[in-house]
Amino acid sequence: MIKDLNDVNFDQATSGAKVVIEFWAPWCGPCEVLGSIMDEIAKEYPEMEFYKINVDEYPALADKHSIHSIPTLLFYQRGKLVDSIIGVVSVGVIVKRLERINS
Repeated sequence: MIKDLNDVNFDQATSGAKVVIEFWAPWCGPCEVLGSIMDEIAKEYPEMEFYKINVDEYPALADKHSIHSIPTLLFYQRGKLVDSIIGVVSVGVIVKRLERINS
């Protein structure tokens, strides 16, 4: 399950062991595509936490994390940013990144 994230709970959420955050906007076509992919992937990795942030609602948070293009995925492990993906990529690319974090 993918949960909504905001500027209040961002730091607490990213302190988890394995966290993926999707920066998106409702008007962004590629974000819709990636969102569908992430919904399916989240079901396959229940041991990980999945979040999404609407950049229109939280522009300061997007700016703080240098999000200049959407969709963007950020991968955190115990509070540390360990990887990122910009744009829509295949399920296989995302899974490989998740497996690195998950090992």
